[in-house]
Amino acid sequence: MANDAHLRETMLERTELLQGHFLHVVRDAVALPDGGRATREFVLHPGAVMVVGLLDDGQVVLERQYRHPLQDVMIEFPAGKLDAGEGSLGCARRELQEETGYTAGEWAFAGRLAPTIAYSNELIDIWFARKLVLGERRLDQGEFLDVFTATPEQLLSWCRGGAVVDGKTLVGALWLQQVLQGNWALDWAPAPGDVLPENDAP
Repeated sequence: MANDAHLRETMLERTELLQGHFLHVVRDAVALPDGGRATREFVLHPGAVMVVGLLDDGQVVLERQYRHPLQDVMIEFPAGKLDAGEGSLGCARRELQEETGYTAGEWAFAGRLAPTIAYSNELIDIWFARKLVLGERRLDQGEFLDVFTATPEQLLSWCRGGAVVDGKTLVGALWLQQVLQGNWALDWAPAPGDVLPENDAP
């Protein structure tokens, strides 16, 4: 990678703007590469995971969930944010079981995406899961969602037609397409034991 010092900003000070139940918003004063000064307001985020669950019949596990900011029901891959001190794989296993009821016999880390680079430091780890076994869901209080399955072809048609607009799910569909076509390989590993390691991030 070329030297990018001429692009980088240097943080000078930080002001806390909002510490809510979910959002943590700050304003940073930064020094610009040309010596000027500017402010950057953004959301601090603990990080999240998304799970592309592959069923034995070739279908994938999806959800329909109402998202208040858009005031509409979205089609999404299962996902959720990391709890304090939680590793990436541990979060993926927890979210998949809580939201869908599925547990997986094998897992593979695919990649990482930054969904909103202009106003948040959120990073989402993309996990693939297979050898799924259906059990009981454990939704959080106040969480309502439908779980359903679809073929990869159906999902891709929804992405192309605009029925799927969620950014992380669009990225997950790209990964799924490339994996199924044999272009992008995954390193599968058996699921860890019942005790989740504390530091299991890839």
